[in-house]
Amino acid sequence: SYLGSLDTITEVFLFLFFSQLGGCGILGVGIWLAVTQGNFATLSSSFPSLSAANLLIVTGTFVMIIGFVGCIGAIKENKCLLLSFFIMLLIIFLLELTVVILFFVYTDKIDKYAQRDLKKGLHLYGTDGNIGLTNAWSIIQTDFRCCGVSNYTDWFEVYNTTRVPDSCCLEFSENCGLHSPGTWWK
Repeated sequence: SYLGSLDTITEVFLFLFFSQLGGCGILGVGIWLAVTQGNFATLSSSFPSLSAANLLIVTGTFVMIIGFVGCIGAIKENKCLLLSFFIMLLIIFLLELTVVILFFVYTDKIDKYAQRDLKKGLHLYGTDGNIGLTNAWSIIQTDFRCCGVSNYTDWFEVYNTTRVPDSCCLEFSENCGLHSPGTWWK
């Protein structure tokens, strides 16, 4: 037996079982978001497929595939499958480590790019075919009590006048975005 004692087999099985359960949960939430919310969380005009639903579906699928390989390897006590499982986990760890390092090295560039991309997305607010982006901006501005990417003046360029969406208003009412800046979230 490659795995050794019954305790070790039980621990490996429980780890893999909960990994599979977590993967199923993540996949389920992703599918639920995709079906019920559409493109709700798509804020990026450059990457419209980069939605919360799609990220959860991809992540859940990978977790389940990796967990499946580990489960079969543990049940069959197959060295090749267990080695493949270990290598996949190692690759994921190294990719995560690389992303974290790159994020810290390029934080300023990432921040500038994200702001520029989000501001481009403001121009799609309320346009045909962008209901997900419009809903996402409205909910974010209402829930986080903010307005625009940096502040409410970001909307002036979008509308070519001093107005904001109604979701920027301190107290929501129809066409409240046409009133003075004192009534808007900063």
